[in-house]
Amino acid sequence: MTLAKLDAQLRDRLSAIQDKGIAKGKEKIITGFKTAENGLGPRVLLQNYPDRTFLRMNANAYLGLSSHPTVIAAESKAAETFGTGPGAVRFISGTYQPHIDLENRLAEFHDRHSAMLFSAAYAAMIGILPALIDEDTLVVSDALNHNCIINAIRLAKTARKAVFPHLDLSELERILIDNKGQAERVIIVTDGVFSMRGDHAPLDKIDAIRRKHEADYAQGILTVVDDSHGIGALGSSGRGTEEITASRADILIATLGKALGVNGGYVVSSRTVIDYLRETSASYIYSNPITPPEAGAALAALNILDSAEGKGLLNHIRMLAFKLRSGLTQLGFETLPGEHPIVPIMIRNTDKTGALVQHCFEHDILVTGLNYPIVAKGEQEIRLQISAAHTEQDIDYFLDVLSQFKH
Repeated sequence: MTLAKLDAQLRDRLSAIQDKGIAKGKEKIITGFKTAENGLGPRVLLQNYPDRTFLRMNANAYLGLSSHPTVIAAESKAAETFGTGPGAVRFISGTYQPHIDLENRLAEFHDRHSAMLFSAAYAAMIGILPALIDEDTLVVSDALNHNCIINAIRLAKTARKAVFPHLDLSELERILIDNKGQAERVIIVTDGVFSMRGDHAPLDKIDAIRRKHEADYAQGILTVVDDSHGIGALGSSGRGTEEITASRADILIATLGKALGVNGGYVVSSRTVIDYLRETSASYIYSNPITPPEAGAALAALNILDSAEGKGLLNHIRMLAFKLRSGLTQLGFETLPGEHPIVPIMIRNTDKTGALVQHCFEHDILVTGLNYPIVAKGEQEIRLQISAAHTEQDIDYFLDVLSQFKH
């Protein structure tokens, strides 16, 4: 069997992607880190650039915990005790004590009855929505929801779905009114913090709409929220979108791989919901869990977040995010208001976005440009992400580099 014909077709498709200017291109390979010094945060080393160090402004590591000594020590201790990998899926002797300890702590942190680990938050969403959707379910989704939500809905093959414009709650309510009598159950699914913009869903207002119309549906209206960018980055205690909206999702999904600095995803909900998902979620049943060392490290990171030290880290990233947004505005760049450490620069042009990414790279700064089809046409942007490892001098340096860019 030969791949020659397929290779030819794929080369044509790759060329088309490149011609449109939407190719992500060759990945940059991090080979090491330079520790923080002289008022500057850590720098990364890249393959093929041995004489340069780079300020990373495009990482999800909001609290900088992946290099925290306590987190590293916890992972090392768990590896020495349990080995490096689980060796099986959860129901075939793949459940270790660190998994149970972490699940219990996550449930406690979120004030829920139960928690359940997945290999990733993406895998969690892919496994959860299809397990909850049947032919009598209407799924309602925000237009800017993450790709994992979009694909989970596709995988569920729901007979009824509706998408409302980003944060357009009047349209959300209209959908609920128009579908009265057409479905038994409704699932409203949304990001907590939207990954491309750093804004968040008004869960309190969504819940008010839900309560207003819930009696119209025999099986009720559920809210499913993916707050992977909110947990550990938003709210005075890092409990994310639920905290700042004083509201609560029926089913909350999040990640261990961003603010907590490790790997994996999880869901928290009622005991019955979690017990049901353990029996029905394919990406949980048939996939290995995170490793015991990762679970140990994540537990240590969660304990740091839920401490005075964690609150200090949260205050630091809020201060830096405010400084960055203020500086961008003073330089004449368009950004979005908020306190989340995702700080977008709205460029709204593919060529200019690419030019700014290159300008930053030439000045030893790593940023990410988001172009169509990752974002809609006219919404092209540079997504900046603040970390607790950054310093005020880092932000000053970045703003100085931006001031030299002709936009």
